[in-house]
Amino acid sequence: MSLFALDAGRLKLHRRRKAVNAVALTLSLAAMAFGLFWLAWILFETIRLGIGGMALSVFTEMTPPPQAESGGLANAIYGSLVMVLLATALGTPIGILCGIYLAEYGKQTWLGSVTGFINDILLSAPSIVIGLFIYAVVVAQVRSFSGWAGILALALIVIPVVVRTTENMLSLIPNALREAAYALGSPKWKVISSVTLRAARAGVITGVLLALARIAGETAPLLFTALNNQFFTSNLGEPMASLPVTIFKYAMSPYENWRELAWVGVFLITLGVLGLNILARVLFRKKH
Repeated sequence: MSLFALDAGRLKLHRRRKAVNAVALTLSLAAMAFGLFWLAWILFETIRLGIGGMALSVFTEMTPPPQAESGGLANAIYGSLVMVLLATALGTPIGILCGIYLAEYGKQTWLGSVTGFINDILLSAPSIVIGLFIYAVVVAQVRSFSGWAGILALALIVIPVVVRTTENMLSLIPNALREAAYALGSPKWKVISSVTLRAARAGVITGVLLALARIAGETAPLLFTALNNQFFTSNLGEPMASLPVTIFKYAMSPYENWRELAWVGVFLITLGVLGLNILARVLFRKKH
């Protein structure tokens, strides 16, 4: 009788666990479907409204003044490319070197703990705060908005992302690789550059690409630093146009052609960010 009761209890417990599992699975799938629905809708509207305004003039003409019949985004596209690429080039080496220090040298030191703590603060800080900081430190001092100020603001967003990714990727490398290199008489700097960093190369590149994708759509820091420019300029000491700021300005305007150009800008940024994320995931998948 006791064995029968025990088997009945186990069967009841099994059925309850299956029911809980079914409910959890259903809720998870519903949450995934909910998120995918909005994502698909956003992508559909972006493609529908963005492609409708695509034309050669978008890449050859400057942003139009109010009530102009034609215009493009050439200066905004150029400004975004220059500032994003230079910010990535400025922030990437600093981020990689800092990540190497945290993973290889600073694990048990107070400086490493402080550096990691500050990096976590920067990583979670709102981008508008970073833009306001650069405004106070750079723009207010020289009394002029500029492309260089925008680059500095974007670089401060790149650095913590690259630091965290580099540190995490290097921490995943087995210590056996390091020990084998040390056993052959290699110095620590050689082990890091030729063994651990090379083994984590795909993950580090992934972090850089994700940081680049993040700053590509940042608007708030550029409003306080580079501001905007209706005309084409390659002088980084002057205010410089960018796609995010142009979208912010044109999307709320009463002019139909401005709103159309805003959707084209959204489409171009979405396409670029999507391409970078796909590239990053392909590189990461190849490594693992």
